[in-house]
Amino acid sequence: MGFVDLHVHSCRSDGTMTPCELVDYAIKKGLEAVALTDHDTVDGLDEMIAYAKEKPIEIIPGIEYSTEYNHRDVHIVGLFIDYKAPVFLEYLARFKQSRIDRNHKLCANLQGAGIDITYEALLDAYPDAVITRAHYAGYLLDKGYVKSRNEAFDRYLGDHTPYFVHREKITPEEVIDVTLRAGGIPVLAHPTLYKLGRGQLEQLVRRLKDAGLMGMECYYSTYTPSETRQMKELAQQYCLLPSGGSDFHGEAKPGLDLGTGYGRFGVPCEVLTALKKTLHTKMLFTDLDGTLLDSEKAVSTSSRNAIIQMLSEGDHLVLASGRTYNSILDVLAKLDLPQKNLSGRVCLAAYNGALLYDYDNQAVIEQYTVPIPAAQVIFDMALQMGIHIQTYTDNCIISSAEDEEIRYYTQIIKSPYRVGTVLEEELVHAPYKLLAIALDDRSKLEALRSAFEASAYAAEITCEFSCARYLEFYNRQAGKGNALRNLCSALHVHIKNTVAAGDEENDISMLRTAAVGVCMANGTPAVKAAADYVTARDNDHDGIAEVIERFVLKG
Repeated sequence: MGFVDLHVHSCRSDGTMTPCELVDYAIKKGLEAVALTDHDTVDGLDEMIAYAKEKPIEIIPGIEYSTEYNHRDVHIVGLFIDYKAPVFLEYLARFKQSRIDRNHKLCANLQGAGIDITYEALLDAYPDAVITRAHYAGYLLDKGYVKSRNEAFDRYLGDHTPYFVHREKITPEEVIDVTLRAGGIPVLAHPTLYKLGRGQLEQLVRRLKDAGLMGMECYYSTYTPSETRQMKELAQQYCLLPSGGSDFHGEAKPGLDLGTGYGRFGVPCEVLTALKKTLHTKMLFTDLDGTLLDSEKAVSTSSRNAIIQMLSEGDHLVLASGRTYNSILDVLAKLDLPQKNLSGRVCLAAYNGALLYDYDNQAVIEQYTVPIPAAQVIFDMALQMGIHIQTYTDNCIISSAEDEEIRYYTQIIKSPYRVGTVLEEELVHAPYKLLAIALDDRSKLEALRSAFEASAYAAEITCEFSCARYLEFYNRQAGKGNALRNLCSALHVHIKNTVAAGDEENDISMLRTAAVGVCMANGTPAVKAAADYVTARDNDHDGIAEVIERFVLKG
C-alpha cells in the first residue's frame, strides 16, 4: 500500500526546505504524491511542479488559509486549486496586503517592548518567505531576546499577549468559497488542534459543510488512534472526504518527519484517489416537463441513449422536478435504464428539491417540509381568492375541491386524490409542498403570490411559478439550487462539474448554482436570461441530448 502527504510546508512560508528539496525528500521517503500547502501563499508551486515534472511523484497544488472562527484560528487547506485563476489571485493579493499591514503593526508593538525589530529586517532574515509568527520567534531567538521559541510565543507572540495583533477577519466560509470557485477541494485542517468540545466541533463542521466544505483531515501527525477514529466517524457523519498530512515544516518542527509524522503516521493512497474522483465525476440536473420530457410526456430514444452513455461513463443523473416522488419514479420507468454496466448514480429531487432521494441505494438524503400551520394559511388564502390549491400525502393528492383543475392535473400526473381542506385531519406529516393551479388566468396566481409574500410565512417558504398555470410553495431550504448543492455534497461531486437544464422559473436557482446552467430553446425569457447557454433544439427535438453531448460526455 502506497502513501501520500497532503499537508506540507516549504520555506516559501514557514518551512525550512525549498520546494525542490521537498520533492527530492518525498521521493526518498517513498511517497507517491505530496501537496504543497504553504500558509496563505502559492509562491513555491511553479518551482515545485516544474522540478518534479520528470520525477516519479505527483505534486498537488494547495494552500493553507488562516481564518478566524469565534476568536480562534481555524485553518482550511485548499487542494487541487487552480492557483492562477483570477478569482483566486484577486483574493490572495488582498490577503497578502492584509498580512503585510498586520506585520507592520506587530513590529511596532514589539518595538514598544524594547525589541529592535522591523518588518524589513524580517524580510532580510527570511527572503522569499511569507512572514508568520514562526519567523518572529526565530528572529527573537537568534537576537537573544528569548531562550526558546516557546518563550517567544508565551511572552510576545501568543494570542493572549499584549503585543498580539488580530488579523483582518477572514472567515472560513470566505476561503471555502474562493477555493471552490478556483476549482479546488476545501478541507478542514487538523480539527483536534482547536480544542473544541465535541458539540462545538460538530457545530463548526456543520456550519462549514453548509458553506461547501468537502473534506476533513482524518489523518494528522499528532492524532492518537482514538482521535483518528473519531475524525473518520465525524467525516462520515457529515459526508466529508477524508484527507490528511504530516504538516511537515522541516527543522522548524523537530522530530516531525515528512510522510510519517512522529513515526506512526501515514496517509494511504486511497485517500488521494477518492479526492481526485470528485474532481472528474460530472452530474446532470434535469428538469422533467419541458426539458427531459417532450410535449407528449415521453423521453425520446436519443435522449435515453445519451443518458445511458453518461451513466456508463460514471457520471450522475438527477431528475429534478416539482413533481411528487412517485411521479418521478414513473418517468424513471419510462427511461427503462439497464440494470448493469452503469457506474453513475441516479437521484431524485422531488417536490422542487424538498425530498432528495438516492435511487440506487433506496435512501433519503435530505427532506424539507412546510409546517402544517403554514400550509393551512396558504390553503385558506387560496380558497378565499377562489383559487384551486392542493398538497400531497406520500401516495395521494389532497385537493381543495372536485374541480376542473384537479381533473386536468391528474390526467397528466397519474395519482389518486381526495378532497379536503382541514390539513390537520388530512395529513399524517407536514407536506413537502403545495400547488396552486389556475388553468386560464395567471393573474389570479400573481395576486396569490403577492398576498402570500406580504404574509409572515414568506421568510420561511418559497413561492414561485413552475409554469404559467402552476404556483408552487415549499420550504425555503428546499429549491432546486439547494438540491444541487446538497446532492453534490452527498455524492462527492465538485460543483464545478455540474450541469443543470430547465425551462421555467422554478429552475432558475438550479441554473444559477450549477457550473453550467442551460435553458431549453422552449424556455421562458427569464430562464434564458439566467442561463449560460440556450439549446438550439427544444424539448420536442432532443434538446436534453444536446445538453449531454455538449457539456457532460467526456471527450
